[in-house]
Amino acid sequence: MPSTELSHSYDIAATPAAVLAHLADPENYIGLSPLLVDVRDVRCEGGVTHYVAVERFRFLGLVRHDNVIRVSLRTEDARLPDEAMVSGEVVSPGGVRMDYRFAVTARGDGGSLVVDRLRLHAPFGLLHYAAGKAGAVQAERGRVLARRLGGGN
Repeated sequence: MPSTELSHSYDIAATPAAVLAHLADPENYIGLSPLLVDVRDVRCEGGVTHYVAVERFRFLGLVRHDNVIRVSLRTEDARLPDEAMVSGEVVSPGGVRMDYRFAVTARGDGGSLVVDRLRLHAPFGLLHYAAGKAGAVQAERGRVLARRLGGGN
């Protein structure tokens, strides 16, 4: 299956622990991803959080499609206060799969550098569309995360 990797980096005026806490809660992804409108069926098993999320797409401004996806989320905090990691997988209908990772590193000024990496797998013909949407989501996620956590360290 064709795949591509997308990476965005952004500075956040909060510690790695604060960024990790925010990204560890599935409810916080509503609005953090402009497509995500609902999170449900959250359960933790063996250190992994599993949940169902709903992405809302609009086509031509008229047709609404709710894409129900399965998400797993893992956190790594053993290297705090200097580093933290959030990673997982997304399984979407239509054969679209995504592995994601947020690497969070402390900056000298009390803030954090977040490197947001996605490895996207999609059937031929869907990869370009999916990568375009994923890249837009990454860019917006950095802006929203900076707004949400910008005031606190």
